[in-house]
Amino acid sequence: MKKFFEEFKTFAMRGNVIDLAVGVVIGGAFGKITTSIVNDIIMPCISMLTGGVNFEDWKLVLKEAVVNAEGVIDPATEIAIKYGNTIAIIIDFIIIAFAVFCMVKAINSLHRKKEEPAPEPAPEPEPEPSAEEKLLTEIRDLLAEKR
Repeated sequence: MKKFFEEFKTFAMRGNVIDLAVGVVIGGAFGKITTSIVNDIIMPCISMLTGGVNFEDWKLVLKEAVVNAEGVIDPATEIAIKYGNTIAIIIDFIIIAFAVFCMVKAINSLHRKKEEPAPEPAPEPEPEPSAEEKLLTEIRDLLAEKR
């Protein structure tokens, strides 16, 4: 049992697991921000464009609500497909997916820049041979011709 907990501790303390946990926490907070943007800014604008209809009220009624004995409509008895909320969640997902795409694209470009080899410096031209070296080369060539 002790070995099991040691393995779990080793697993949990890996850098990747901790990075993943941080990502989940930040992702949850980001999800709340985008949900607020969708529900509080985007959906009211869409509702205004559609004639002031509350977006959450968009639904396809399958069975009307029943009037109880007191003559009051009981909304709990209504059966409806509430597609307005689904559309809001889809828009929320698209915003989050776009933000994650942009973030991954930026990280990938940083990785590519880091992996690209640095340009090699231009090779230095060989130094001009000294006068002594030139003279010795001429002597060598003359001796080679005489043989």
